Amino acid sequence: MSRDETGSADALRAAVALLDAHPDYRVLHRLPVVADFGVASAGATAIAIVLDTETTGVSRDSDQMIEIALLRFEYAVATGDVLRITDVYSGLEDPGRPIPPESTAIHGITDAMVAGKTLDEARIAGIVRDATLVVAHNAAFDRPFVEARLPLFAGLPWGCSLEQVPWAEEGFRGSKLEYLGWASGFFYDAHRSETDCRALLEVLRRPLPKSGTIAFKKLVEAAAEPALRLWATGSPFETKDLLRERGYRWDADRRCWHRVVPRAEAKEESEWLKAAVYGGRSAQIEVEVLDARVRFSGRPGPRKTRVI
Repeated sequence: MSRDETGSADALRAAVALLDAHPDYRVLHRLPVVADFGVASAGATAIAIVLDTETTGVSRDSDQMIEIALLRFEYAVATGDVLRITDVYSGLEDPGRPIPPESTAIHGITDAMVAGKTLDEARIAGIVRDATLVVAHNAAFDRPFVEARLPLFAGLPWGCSLEQVPWAEEGFRGSKLEYLGWASGFFYDAHRSETDCRALLEVLRRPLPKSGTIAFKKLVEAAAEPALRLWATGSPFETKDLLRERGYRWDADRRCWHRVVPRAEAKEESEWLKAAVYGGRSAQIEVEVLDARVRFSGRPGPRKTRVI
């Protein structure tokens, strides 16, 4: 580096430090490409995957995945500390039909970029070997697309960093990935799979502002605890607005309202159903168990009938 370049770099660092120290300014830094995060762990470690996709659209029935990226990383089991990225895969695939312009406008992937391309399934299988968790930001979107193209993912446990990290409780005003990056002090080129994966891992490896717990540890703990979907079978028609306001969703095929709750809240939710929906009378509801191997997949979990 020349003397002029050194002086320019020093001046830039000084300007950034000055702005960072001023209450009226905030400096965002470009997310660097890092493999080792410099964290040592004396205890047990495990492997997890951060995954992101780009698609031709949002319909799991008619659209297809055209890009996938995976970061394989090692983490400390006890603390959730992310130690290092050990492998990376990013691949494009030709969907066999034109990519809609409105989709290209979001992710920038064109027909020419995917022409003749196909995913390296053997490489992907090697990356996800021994993984304890596959993480996506909005897994309910990514998981069905991934499983439709790569069935091996149906047998893996999944977690959702959008739903299973308590961002609001920790003081964040939103949970979109770009906002979380901004709130964490960095920016990146969004809506391409590998950069989105790196941004997500950067957010997850940081301590949460209120609890001080590593965000990834919160996610691992939440994914390990099965959620329960309560089906309000036979609910009176006149209670539909109550159910909707409570967060229940209507299943047109089963003609039944349902809601997913943490296992710890299932008893309280059942009591609410009995009092508010069934008028204090005993009723039968269905309880569906959603563990990490089926949750966010769209596939049903085991169900049983419960009298409340």
